[in-house]
Amino acid sequence: MSPSTAEASPEVRDRLLEAWRGEVVAGRVYDLIADRMPAREAEILRRMAAAEGGHRERLEGRMAELGIPVPPPESVHLSPWLRLQARIAPVDRLLAAREAAEDEEVGDLYKRSTGDPVTDEVLRGIRKEERAHSHTVSEMRAGRSDGAGAPAPVHPAQVRLDKLLGREKWHRTGGGWISGAIYGANDGLAAVFGIVAGVSGATGGSSFVLTAGISAAVASALSMATGAFLAERSEAEVAAANLERERQEIAEHPDEEREELSLFYQLKGIDEATADAMADQLSKQPDAMLQALAAEEFGIAGDRGDPKEAALAAGVSTGLGAIVPVIPFIFTTGTVAIVLAAVVSLVAHFLVGAAKSLVTLRTWWSAGLEMTLAGVIVGGATYLVGLALPT
Repeated sequence: MSPSTAEASPEVRDRLLEAWRGEVVAGRVYDLIADRMPAREAEILRRMAAAEGGHRERLEGRMAELGIPVPPPESVHLSPWLRLQARIAPVDRLLAAREAAEDEEVGDLYKRSTGDPVTDEVLRGIRKEERAHSHTVSEMRAGRSDGAGAPAPVHPAQVRLDKLLGREKWHRTGGGWISGAIYGANDGLAAVFGIVAGVSGATGGSSFVLTAGISAAVASALSMATGAFLAERSEAEVAAANLERERQEIAEHPDEEREELSLFYQLKGIDEATADAMADQLSKQPDAMLQALAAEEFGIAGDRGDPKEAALAAGVSTGLGAIVPVIPFIFTTGTVAIVLAAVVSLVAHFLVGAAKSLVTLRTWWSAGLEMTLAGVIVGGATYLVGLALPT
């Protein structure tokens, strides 16, 4: 019996199945991230997703030779948590996580020998490509480099475009309002829990805790709402200023702006003649050219966020988080209220911490436990302060 058709050992079977599942997951995650990326980076990620599909086919071929049943791809499910992370978390963190995953696969899954020379050869071939994927993701995060500190070859159009953009020092981008609801709930819960604990220590859990807690909850919610409103409005003002300045650039330097637009198209793979023709056509419609340059140059595309919606989301989420420690004091006072407030607050800390992992990409349970520990420290410290300063 030839090596290619030998019976698979448990080690070979397990490694092939593990690698196969990893390729399915990687391809799907790249597709989800690509949906949030600009066109050029999205195309790179989709090509990487397609490459993961090729790896899967090679693994399936070897599994077929060894008589290992190939599960249907639909049997591999991305957890709802992972899907949410891919849609909510900052793209840079998602790429960092994929880079780490590719490195881990290269260093462990594909490197160790299975005892089957033919399978090892298949895994070695995929390992080289996985290493290239890790480098590609690293370059997308850190800019143009070969992963070892040396500059990678730069497209001639990119050189010309960088030179033109170097003249335009006025570009600004807003900081954005990312996952405000999660962080609003976090801030409201943590701050008011500390106040409730401190006043409880000072008064023995009297009705004063309810007054202080509700006042703090309202103040926290209003503070977060006004902050979110001002931040979103500032971002909209920055975007409007960028558009107006770009409009002036088109009026004052039409040839250079037309060249910029052509270069952006060339970087997407369009040949120079076609890119020039597209830019010339758009230059005849200043508003269309303005929108195209705004989208390509500093990412302004479509409507900006609504400051009122941002304020409402931040205020409501902060208020909901802040009111949790106060709830027991609505119904009772004294030691019972203090204990109940501590329990519900720490449970809420765990849930909010787990929700934050959607953005931070940490495991939900470790993020939840860390937030719970922070709640214990804050609540315990402020309660002791209250005991030391009784009223």
